[in-house]
Amino acid sequence: MNNNYFEKKDLGNFANGVLGEEAKKLWDEFLKYYGDSTSDGALTKREKALCALAVAFATRCPYCIDAYTQTLISMGVTEEQLTEVLHVASSMQAGITLVNGFTMKNTVSEIKL
Repeated sequence: MNNNYFEKKDLGNFANGVLGEEAKKLWDEFLKYYGDSTSDGALTKREKALCALAVAFATRCPYCIDAYTQTLISMGVTEEQLTEVLHVASSMQAGITLVNGFTMKNTVSEIKL
């Protein structure tokens, strides 16, 4: 039994539509939405892929991290740039954690009243 959550072969299975086998209409609609949302628009495909990598880091998706790292390298993005994306995502997560401290502080203030 493989205890590894991340299976690199599943990236290929995802691209091949294995998850859409029992729900083709929904899968096709997802692919259209995904394709439309990641295509050039007000932001370039490259900029959108950088955003996607940041989200992948923040949500801890090894599949997305792997796929978008590969995509971005093929677009000419450097390891230094990829690392900056990692730090942007990390600092955002830290800030998000900290700003939630206001919920705690406000609750303490309400109790003290």
